[in-house]
Amino acid sequence: MAEKIETTKKQITFRGKTIDELKALETREFAKFLKSRTRRAVLRQFQDIENFVSRAKIKTERNKPVRTHKRTIIIVPQMVGMKLQIYNGKEFIPVDITTQMLGHRLGEFSMTRAKIKHSGAGIGATKGSKAKAKK
Repeated sequence: MAEKIETTKKQITFRGKTIDELKALETREFAKFLKSRTRRAVLRQFQDIENFVSRAKIKTERNKPVRTHKRTIIIVPQMVGMKLQIYNGKEFIPVDITTQMLGHRLGEFSMTRAKIKHSGAGIGATKGSKAKAKK
């Protein structure tokens, strides 16, 4: 008979803590697990982060997209699983927050500069094309 095989799913951790343990922590307690620069930023703007998370949770319950211009907000465990739209200066870029993004800023996932696509030289850009343009 076929035996039941248990598939063990690898538990994703951040600095030795699982995501469920991190979600139980407050924002300032989570800051202890971050590197120095981001820890200082979280401790300075923890009120803004908590306000953002509470507003975002309300909008996600209503199935409305969460649009934001706040690119400096640092990603905390309460944001994992949210679908945000982050402004890059021209348009809103959709971003799904995952556990690998913890400790990074929102702006890192919404690039402000587009990739340049070079094409052939235009008319008058080369000596040969100048001669053709005069005719």
